Amino acid sequence: MTRVWKWNRPVTVREVLEDLQQERSIAYTTVMTVLDNLHQKGWVRREAEGRAYRYEAVSTRAAYAAALMNDAWSQSDNPAAALVAFFGMMSEEQRQALRDAVRIVQGPEETREAPEGRPQPPQRQDRQEANPGSAEDDDGR
Repeated sequence: MTRVWKWNRPVTVREVLEDLQQERSIAYTTVMTVLDNLHQKGWVRREAEGRAYRYEAVSTRAAYAAALMNDAWSQSDNPAAALVAFFGMMSEEQRQALRDAVRIVQGPEETREAPEGRPQPPQRQDRQEANPGSAEDDDGR
């Protein structure tokens, strides 16, 4: 899958073979078998091109990693403890990426709502609240 994601376009067995052979000796039939197995498992789709196939990833590398994490987490008998242990393994940079991801998933409305017992951050005031003596209504009239 790494090679298919690396190319980021439909690839032939020959292209993957030539790429792999830069690092080690490998047989054409081995690459063909692996790509066929990935196709049977639903990780790649393929289209016939002459007598060969072009293979393309069905999902992104990020989606694949997320599916692996979700699978591992869902198999835990104590998901909260598994998350705590996982977060404990993270670098500060990874924890910041996690915080950023949570903000993205929650969206702007949810991130403004603080949990019970915690002070909320200051909110932007509406025009009328900011200037109560103004005669303007919501349409600016």
